[in-house]
This record gives sequence, C-alpha cells and structure tokens, in this order.
Amino acid sequence: MAKTTAKPAAASKAASKASAVKSASNGQAAPSVQPILNQQFNAPTPLQKYGTVSQRLPIGLDEKTRQQSVTNLNQLLADTITLRDLYKKHHWQVVGPTFYQLHLLYDKHYEEQSALVDTIAERIQILGGVAVAMAHDVAELTSIPRPPKDREEAPVQVGRLLEAHQIILKNCHDFAKQADESGDDGTNDLAVSDVMRLNELQVWFVSEHVVDTPLARAE
Repeated sequence: MAKTTAKPAAASKAASKASAVKSASNGQAAPSVQPILNQQFNAPTPLQKYGTVSQRLPIGLDEKTRQQSVTNLNQLLADTITLRDLYKKHHWQVVGPTFYQLHLLYDKHYEEQSALVDTIAERIQILGGVAVAMAHDVAELTSIPRPPKDREEAPVQVGRLLEAHQIILKNCHDFAKQADESGDDGTNDLAVSDVMRLNELQVWFVSEHVVDTPLARAE
C-alpha cells in the first residue's frame, strides 16, 4: 500500500496559508471567524461597579440625586422581581375550585410585573446606575419574605401576594416623596404612575378572591 505524502493537518495548514496569501494579494487581511472564548477568566476592571452612578447622560440631575434614586429603584426592582416570580410560582401550583380563574389571573399579573421590571431597570440605567439582575443578588436585597417551596392553598397564596404588594406600595410612597423633594421628576412619575398604580390595581383583583361569600345561595 502506498504511503500518503501529506498528513491531514499539514494539508489543512497549507490550505489556510494559501487562502491568506490570496487575500493578502488583494490588499486585505483575511477576517477571522474564530470566537474569542473564555474572556471572563481574564477580565479587566468592570466597566462600572454596582452601587455607583455615572454622569454619562446629560439629564439635568446631580450625582447625589441620582445616587438616592438608583438606591431606591434597585430596592423596588428587587421586590418587583420577587413579586413577579411569586406570581409564577402560584400560577404553577394553584389548586381548588377557583383554579381556572386564579391560574389565568396569576399569569396576567406575572406578565404585567415583568414589563414593570424592565421599566424600573431602564430608569436605573438612565440615571447612570447599575440595575440588580441575578437571582442570588435579588434574594439578598428584596424585603419580601421568602415563600416555602411547598404547594399552598389558594387563600394562603393570595395572602402572600397581598403582603408583597403592600411592602412594595409602602416603599413606593416613600421613594416617590423622596424623588419629588430632590427634583427627580422622572423617578417620581415612574413610582406613582407605573409602580404604584399597577400594584394598587392588582391588589384589588387579588383581594376580591378572599371575600367570604358563598358561591351559590339557595332559597
């Protein structure tokens, strides 16, 4: 049997070299399509530390005002993410005669809270801050009590949701007032028009499910 005169690796290297020569003859370097992998293991200094604010965007607010608003908004963000996920937990686990109604309602409120998460996070970025994002960081920051992993009765689920809403609304009133006093009208508007009004509306819808009234009344 005749021996091969060139190994596959050598042939590949020769082909690559020929391609590079051809490209160089056109006066252009051949672009590389190889991804640069594992850059996180030799990362430089972060672009911005969490808890700091920058003056990247000229929006007419001083650093002290931005810092206060970013701190408050990150608290609202962590609590909103927690409430959003609490709705999804209950959406999956709800049982009982009101299953269908609550299953749909929980998912609707989950989607609305998800949109609110983006709104709050984007405001933090506009102010020059860094939005809290990962689950373990949210768990450290949130002021909403952690629920058990177990499946619970619908009235208990509703009770947990109403407690979470109340925590957010109490903070929201305080943060809106602080933003108003510091002249941060954008954050004040977000706290009142977006966070407060949505949470108040959802409290109404959820609360009505634990009114003690019979499903039917016989004459």
